[in-house]
Amino acid sequence: MSVTPDSLLLVTVAPTGAETTKEDCPQLPTTLDELVETAQRCEAAGAAMIHVHIRDAEHRPTLDLGRLTATVDALHESTDLVVQLSTGGSVHDPLENRLKVLDAQPDSCSLTMGTTNFGDDVFMNPWPFITELYQLSQEREVVPEFELFDLGHVHSLHRLLNTYGLPYGGRVHCDLVMNVPGGMPGTADALVAAVNALPDAVTSWSATGIGRSTLTVALAALAKGGHLRVGMEDVLTLAKGVPVDHNAQLVERVVRLGEVAQRRAMTPDEARELLQIKRR
Repeated sequence: MSVTPDSLLLVTVAPTGAETTKEDCPQLPTTLDELVETAQRCEAAGAAMIHVHIRDAEHRPTLDLGRLTATVDALHESTDLVVQLSTGGSVHDPLENRLKVLDAQPDSCSLTMGTTNFGDDVFMNPWPFITELYQLSQEREVVPEFELFDLGHVHSLHRLLNTYGLPYGGRVHCDLVMNVPGGMPGTADALVAAVNALPDAVTSWSATGIGRSTLTVALAALAKGGHLRVGMEDVLTLAKGVPVDHNAQLVERVVRLGEVAQRRAMTPDEARELLQIKRR
């Protein structure tokens, strides 16, 4: 399945997300300056890709195209990171706005493979939206990361690839998003089941453990040969009662875990090679 050398580890940082408020977590990077500073520190710590949600002037989630484009441009100018925009936005964003995210010309985009109960809300990803977004990513030459919240999403990925072929670049990279209330649990058993069910076309995969499952999922993914996504989108504490002060702390921790597993954090250029992402 994998085209990644066993000695390398792709670390993706997801620094902001769409759920946590600035009021509840003042250290969350929500302005462009904060996001750039976060990206620079996380790159220095070992991240190779950044998964981006943006906020408006009031720190609320937004898919404003001007802000998205300015964010992509600023991250490209100030870092060498692979810039991946979320096409999920917040659970309240209309589908047509989420399709327009690709107009900002990111290197990569997230592509969630099905609808998910997301806490008290519903994260809508109906099949027609999935296929339209996928074909648009192929046309725009944007490499998707397939987000899988449940085993049903793995099944949908089989269907998508069988119907519409490989993504731009020919590589298939997935992220298992685990422990969302309503999705698959953040356990080693669930991770192994999901990985064993992936299509043969998958060339690399990472895993994300939400909340208290962060370390369980990270350790299981390393043991199974996967890559890792971390960040304040997914967890706000380093341990019980110990808040995260900066996303770089989360990156540094998994880089150390990777070193214990004899896997070096890959550079952004190595990530581009892994995912077959072209420079823009």
